Amino acid sequence: MVPQDKLAAILQRHDILTATLAAGGDADDFVALSRELSELDPVVAAIRDFQAAARNAEDIEALLNDPTTDAEMRTLAAEEQADADAAAEAAALALRLLLIPKDEADEKSAILEVRAGTGGDEAALFAGDLFRMYSRYADLKGWKVEVLSESEGTVGGYKEVIAEIRGRGVFARLKFESGAHRVQRVPDTEASGRIHTSAATVAVLPEAEDVDIAIDESDLKIDTMRAQGAGGQHVNKTESAVRITHIPTGIAVVVQDERSQHRNRAKAMGVLRSRLYDIQRQQKDAARAADRRSQVGSGDRSERIRTYNFPQGRVTDHRIGLTLYKLDEMMMGTAMDEVVDALTAAHQAALLAEGE
Repeated sequence: MVPQDKLAAILQRHDILTATLAAGGDADDFVALSRELSELDPVVAAIRDFQAAARNAEDIEALLNDPTTDAEMRTLAAEEQADADAAAEAAALALRLLLIPKDEADEKSAILEVRAGTGGDEAALFAGDLFRMYSRYADLKGWKVEVLSESEGTVGGYKEVIAEIRGRGVFARLKFESGAHRVQRVPDTEASGRIHTSAATVAVLPEAEDVDIAIDESDLKIDTMRAQGAGGQHVNKTESAVRITHIPTGIAVVVQDERSQHRNRAKAMGVLRSRLYDIQRQQKDAARAADRRSQVGSGDRSERIRTYNFPQGRVTDHRIGLTLYKLDEMMMGTAMDEVVDALTAAHQAALLAEGE
């Protein structure tokens, strides 16, 4: 059921905003009110579509129930009734989806963290494959990817890689990727052709701004050190790497990719801020609904969410029981939307059921 009092309040607020903006006023208020109005516009359009569809279905029902309706009109009304009812139900569902409380982080950019799990060198190679998958998907979406920190595996891939993915709505599309990803395939180093199983973990954090999370400088321990890995003479002579430890939580972030200590510190602070913001969000979610862990999007890093089976060419998302025989397309990023859309639909269905 669509709550009529809530619809009336939304329409009233939309009218007030429209009148206020038409009258002019303070510039700061104008920006905030314009943003609110733009967010309400699609909701109001959906409300009007729903009301029109509902009225049409009610009018047809009234004709059928009216004993004075002639036979010809009754026949026409009966023919239209099924379509009218279906249109009203579809409009109601579209409206209810728009009325679901939005995740405040959905429009944000994201911090992507991929780490090799069990499986040794093969796990590092798989972590590299996952990172390339997300990078290709980002390219298809027109997002920008910047590596903040990386630790390469001994035979390739990554022990750990952290990147910033910038663009509008990145977090909304990637937030269900957090968890353990399992791969089943024959490693290049396996002479007998035996299938190995290894894993990598993925964490997707909404990129936090200063207004999202306050960090007290006295809670930070900042160390500088020489960068490790490739880099020639610069690595050996310059203490540009930065490690920031948040003392209350014990969270530590190391960034060494930039030659500038100042830039490495800024990047490390960005990652730290996002991790603290993610902890805050998870605490709120846990307090809001004790059963949220059983739903899509719990964000539990230890939860095995997906299996990539190379011999069979399939990818299976265990949370929603979705299997696609499009593994190559998935690893290229071109089939990711199918999985993301299915996860989003399942999450919306869970929220609708929770609301009911």
